[in-house]
Amino acid sequence: MKKSMKLIAFVLLLSLGFTSCKKDDDSATPSSSTTVTQGKWRVTLFNDNGNDETNHFNAYEFTFNSGGIVTATRSGGTTVTGTWSSGFDDNQNKLYLTFTTNNDFIEISDDWHIIQQSSVKIQLQDVSGGNGGTDLLTFEKI
Repeated sequence: MKKSMKLIAFVLLLSLGFTSCKKDDDSATPSSSTTVTQGKWRVTLFNDNGNDETNHFNAYEFTFNSGGIVTATRSGGTTVTGTWSSGFDDNQNKLYLTFTTNNDFIEISDDWHIIQQSSVKIQLQDVSGGNGGTDLLTFEKI
């Protein structure tokens, strides 16, 4: 009787172990969160639904701090501040940017899909739900 109770207890513990070890993919954090906080970045491409608007960000240096603040500073003293975060949604790594001032920067406020990244370049894409247009944004390390 003791052996059968021990066997039942062992089987129950073993089955609980297998059922409780499910990986939660929605909580994954992409490596972009550490990549982007290292150094200064510049926009090398901003394509807004087929229109190249990269020049709106010329001479801006972007700094992403680990506390979720992004600062874009232009030589001559202009500074624009926003927030950033990263996450995993719709089975894709994302970089979220939010700016509330300066119309050019409001244009890049979005939840961007990370389509390619390295330690020196991050390529982002957003497909609009309304009109189906595609925006592209690329940051390169300075």
